[in-house]
Amino acid sequence: MTEETFVEQTMQDEEQEQNTNAELDAARAEAADYKDRWLRSQAEFQNFRKRQERESAEARAMASADVVKTLLPVVDDFDRAFRNVPEEYAGDSWINGFRLIERKFRQVLEQAGVKPIETVGKTFNPNFHESVASEESEEPHGTILEEYRKGFTLNDKVLRPAMVKIAQ
Repeated sequence: MTEETFVEQTMQDEEQEQNTNAELDAARAEAADYKDRWLRSQAEFQNFRKRQERESAEARAMASADVVKTLLPVVDDFDRAFRNVPEEYAGDSWINGFRLIERKFRQVLEQAGVKPIETVGKTFNPNFHESVASEESEEPHGTILEEYRKGFTLNDKVLRPAMVKIAQ
C-alpha cells in the first residue's frame, strides 16, 4: 500500500466515522424526541384519567343531590305531621311507629351525607338561610327567631337553604 493510498484510505475512514457520528447524533436526538413525546403523552393520559374520575365523582354527587332533593318534602311532611298530632293520639303506638320510620329515614339521609342546617338562635347567614320574615325583637339584629322550613347540606354543600324569620 502506497502512502497516497494510505492517506486516501485514512481520509475515507475519517469521513465514514464523521458520517457514522452524525447518524448516531441524529438517532440520539430522534430517540430523545420520541422519549419526550412519550412522557408528555403519559402525563396527558394521567391528567385525562384524573379529570374523568373527578367529573364522574361530580356527576354521581349531582345525581345523589337530585335524589335527596326530591326526598326533602317527605322530611317536611313528617315534621308537619308530628307537630300537629292531637294530644289524645300523642302516645299511641302507631304514632310511635311512624316516629321510628321518620327516625330511620333521617338516619338514611345522614348516612348519605345529608345534615340539617342549624337555625334558631344562630346568626343569619345568606349562604345557609333564606329570610322570609322579620320581627322587632330584643335579640341582636340578624338573629334567627323562627324556622319555617328546615334547610339541609349534602357533604357540606347547601342542598336547600332554611327558610327563617330574623330579628330586626
